[in-house]
Amino acid sequence: MHGESHPIERPALYVVATPIGNVGDLTPRAMAVLRQVDVIAAEDTRVTGQLLKMMGIDARMISLREHNEREAAEKLIERLRAGQSIAQVSDAGTPAVSDPGARLVEAVHAAGFKVVPIPGASALLTALAGAGMHSPRFYFHGFPEPKSTARKKEFQMLANLPHTVAFFEAPHRIAESVADMAEVFGADRIGVLARELTKTFETIRRAPLGELAAWVAADSNQQRGELVVLIEAAPPAAESDDAAHDALLIPLLRELPLKQAVKLAAELSGGNRNALYERALQIKQAGECDE
Repeated sequence: MHGESHPIERPALYVVATPIGNVGDLTPRAMAVLRQVDVIAAEDTRVTGQLLKMMGIDARMISLREHNEREAAEKLIERLRAGQSIAQVSDAGTPAVSDPGARLVEAVHAAGFKVVPIPGASALLTALAGAGMHSPRFYFHGFPEPKSTARKKEFQMLANLPHTVAFFEAPHRIAESVADMAEVFGADRIGVLARELTKTFETIRRAPLGELAAWVAADSNQQRGELVVLIEAAPPAAESDDAAHDALLIPLLRELPLKQAVKLAAELSGGNRNALYERALQIKQAGECDE
């Protein structure tokens, strides 16, 4: 389908979602935009070039990577001032979600030009759709810290959230990262590993985190490709159970005044603010939040 039924505006920045694997997931609207724009800002011009070739699209591309995003944004805004239209794409999925792109979008808004998001594939939403998580809310964390000690501290901050928690992870870190999740979130907590979504070797495995960690460690094939990990929401904690909130309160008390820490802990955990305040006082008095 060509662009006639989807005419584009000029000037405008189109933020275009591209397939995360299966090229059939490129929408007709996205295809029409990529055909018509004056230039495509790509995270990796080689990766995007292959997609465009498959689609029979001949387009001018420039690189928009994390290290050159500010400089590239200035040049692209000059193009908008000249009346051109631009498409922004990442290597796969929706731009600016754990990928470069947000700075460009911010700069285009600040310069007063139109931003038009073109929805499509998203590894995060694809994983959630296939996970069977019951919580009506989710928290997307992106990539965890690469080192285990820092990563476990992150996980401790998230362990009591009453929401599904979603991560991206790199293949060379997935085994030790899921092992850390099992240790901090609990071996019995349900997790989902979604790997190579929409691709030939797509795998969606739902199991307790302890079992998931053992499975990943034992099968090197599960340590390849693009990975999303989802963890079920924390079970509701009894308000009288002080320990259930400590993993949330202690790090907050290290960084914030007591009232702010309690307010944030109540919002994140859904716990009773008065009970959390009493527990926070006990933690302070016992010196448990001291470094």
